[in-house]
Amino acid sequence: MAGQRALLSPGDPELAPAMGDVATARLQIGRAMAVESGGAGLRERFFALLDGYADALERTCRPGHLTASALVLSAHPGEVLVLWHNKARRWLQPGGHADGDGNLAYVAWREATEETGVEGLRIVSPAVHLDIHEFRPPDEDPHLHFDVRFVVLAPKGAVPRGNHESAEVRWVGVRGLDALGVDRSLRDLAKRGCEVAVEEGYW
Repeated sequence: MAGQRALLSPGDPELAPAMGDVATARLQIGRAMAVESGGAGLRERFFALLDGYADALERTCRPGHLTASALVLSAHPGEVLVLWHNKARRWLQPGGHADGDGNLAYVAWREATEETGVEGLRIVSPAVHLDIHEFRPPDEDPHLHFDVRFVVLAPKGAVPRGNHESAEVRWVGVRGLDALGVDRSLRDLAKRGCEVAVEEGYW
């Protein structure tokens, strides 16, 4: 798959908001070179959400809605960034709601930038992972997140600061993820993201 991916930087036309653009979301889901947590047929569930719900890009959509997240890779081989999410009460990769934006690559890049405080992040397109999981926030009804996941590259020497959404943010070796009790989907994402970094020569 080497050579089939693009590395997008801030200011790239492909890394710009696309409010209400369901067609772009559909295209990005279809192009995802993805390890799919949950097995065959997962991608079709994303398409069924888009076909069945006009507001699938909005966080108010039920039974679920589109989100995007980022596996942020350090310039140091084998390190990924995780944060302790205050609302979810567990270690996660950066990410968040589409909030009407159909450019899910931009959503993932935006959330990674906001949640890590790292400037100069670059994102790899297309996505490398798809996942559907139930989210049970303390002040909302349980619902599904249809998450489209991208690899994001941090510049050399990047020092994450985090924001109000997380109690802690840290670099961790991929082999150290188990000790943090992360779920299988994040382990799968980390494995695939590291493979991409090697395939494309980022590490």
